[in-house]
Amino acid sequence: MSSHRILLLEGIHPVAVETLQNEGFEVKRELSAYSNQELKDKINQFDAIGIRSKTQMTSDVLESSINVKTIGCFCIGTNQVDLVTANSFGVPVFNAPYSNTRSVAELVVSLMVSLSRQICDRSKKAHDGVWDKSATGSNEVRGKTLGIVGYGHIGTQLSILAEAMGLNVQYFDIIKKLPLGNANSLDSLNQLLSTSDYVSLHVPETEQTKNMMGLEQLSKMKKGSYLINASRGSVVDISALAKKLKENHLAGAAVDVYPKEPKSNKESFTSELQGLNNVILTPHIGGSTEEAQYNIGIEVATSLTGYLKKGQSIGATNFPNIDVPSQTSGHRLVNIHKNVPGVLGEINGIVSKYGANINRQFLSTDENIGYLIMDLNVEDSQSLKKDVTSLDTSIRTRLIK
Repeated sequence: MSSHRILLLEGIHPVAVETLQNEGFEVKRELSAYSNQELKDKINQFDAIGIRSKTQMTSDVLESSINVKTIGCFCIGTNQVDLVTANSFGVPVFNAPYSNTRSVAELVVSLMVSLSRQICDRSKKAHDGVWDKSATGSNEVRGKTLGIVGYGHIGTQLSILAEAMGLNVQYFDIIKKLPLGNANSLDSLNQLLSTSDYVSLHVPETEQTKNMMGLEQLSKMKKGSYLINASRGSVVDISALAKKLKENHLAGAAVDVYPKEPKSNKESFTSELQGLNNVILTPHIGGSTEEAQYNIGIEVATSLTGYLKKGQSIGATNFPNIDVPSQTSGHRLVNIHKNVPGVLGEINGIVSKYGANINRQFLSTDENIGYLIMDLNVEDSQSLKKDVTSLDTSIRTRLIK
């Protein structure tokens, strides 16, 4: 039986299971999320947990999960994890920041075209037996202006696709970014809102972005323009959006993420936007393509494997990053400790006490913790580990053989 057990929740792609099992791990896969209490009751049976967007790894869950060594978010976002608490407990959190960018960008392109041609409304009428053949209110996207808020992995991918379709692309980001193609960087969000025919949001969930598109910002958008949100549900004030749509200030909107979402497909969904004309509502499917989920499954499973088998933390979002080679002999001591002076000296003193030979040593720190990896030749590795673990500064210590 494997020395590591991994729990995968929310129907993570089977390729993740295959990847982890091929590395010798024991994997349990569940199709739905666990509740807060279920996590507390079951999580300590596992060495690692893989989640998507519905499972909430709150501080109280993390406090009860003393056996969990790492968390994998099989998605872009990590806001469902209390990253600060995870860091303080020495638990690195990995995600997949690149794997679904194309899927989200393609969805946004399709939403722009669908809104411009009123496709969803026309389709519903046809299903209901109404023949509404008219060019009124339908427009090409070519020659129009797309404003992208957040010029990161998805925003840049969208920029390339939109420009290829003949749109003029402009963007605003709080961090200065080099434009791709002929995209134009703007100095303010207000400038983008007032000059764009389509506004597409691609920002993370932070205090700064919460309700960043409220009544004031929506009112500054061009009359007859469209809003698309495939980023985070907290970014748009849904009540304000509904108001501007009912006033016909906006010609339409497409929303893929919501402030409150059902935890499973069995729960019902309600929104103030339901029933409004030329409003497309999709159930958080931006990255839900077979290709994206497959790539995410491999990417995050590989990160979990690297950490559990080698101690490699490269790509962790809340943890000092170390890229290490595989060990060739001896033992690998992995220690997470408080970032205070003198720790390395204490550990080296213990290593000297046991007459261990250090083959390689890696250290990286952040503001709160230090991450140390030592490849050793030593006879009594378990006693050495026990002494390092007993240091007041140690948070987690393990041996990789």
